[in-house]
Amino acid sequence: MSKTQKQQKSEKSGTDSKPTRLKKSFYFSELERLQLELVKLHEWVKARDLKVVVLFEGRDAAGKGGVIKRITQRLNPRICRVVALGVPTEREKGQWYFQRYVAHLPSAGEIVLMDRSWYNRAGVERVMGFCTDDEYWEFLRSCPRFEEMLIHSGIILIKYWFSVSDEVQEKRFRERIEDPLKRWKFSEMDLESRSKWIEYSKAKDEMFSYTDTKVAPWFVVNADNKRKARLNTIEHLLSLIPYQEIKHKKINLQPITMEGYVRPPLTDQTFIPELY
Repeated sequence: MSKTQKQQKSEKSGTDSKPTRLKKSFYFSELERLQLELVKLHEWVKARDLKVVVLFEGRDAAGKGGVIKRITQRLNPRICRVVALGVPTEREKGQWYFQRYVAHLPSAGEIVLMDRSWYNRAGVERVMGFCTDDEYWEFLRSCPRFEEMLIHSGIILIKYWFSVSDEVQEKRFRERIEDPLKRWKFSEMDLESRSKWIEYSKAKDEMFSYTDTKVAPWFVVNADNKRKARLNTIEHLLSLIPYQEIKHKKINLQPITMEGYVRPPLTDQTFIPELY
């Protein structure tokens, strides 16, 4: 591939062809700082009864899961939960399309992170032929109205699209295939997605033309560099929701008194082997 072709492909994907890595020390210090702010944010959401939905979409191996893990790493799973739905059941296939997603929307004081969402219809279902043309066009017509309805009901809706170049995706796929710890991440659908790169690109462009609205815009993440993508996404997410630090009361731990308690012999309990 010529240099000009590579530049054109990079421009189409919206990513840099040669992403530079951040130093580990800087990355982890920034991640810790941002995660502290995420703790403040999720406590504010709880205290103010806010309802937040964050959608994570993009190509396979774009790094969505890694960003979600870093967001939730320090948070209370009762306040911030992840939704990653599988293949719909026969019953769900007979429902209103958005119905299965509505069931997972947040209650007051909750943040829901959707690892893929109702946009499956405009992406994998469209490209792989899992829905009819009528179902697809009905989705594109209905989706903006559905999202407006969510926002008017008081839900804070944020949509991220993770953009990755085909070179980086191929590199990550090969890592998954060759690494026993990552092999489970690779599926037959990943092979299909590689062979339909252009089709997915066209589907994404068409989806954006209908659903990238002023009320619910798409925010595109340059995801060729995982560390930068994680920091940039968290920083941006924090900027979208005004929050303040919740002041906690000072806690004084009282000493434990063992008076009146006799512990049974340790030999009466079955401990696991201490191999480490």
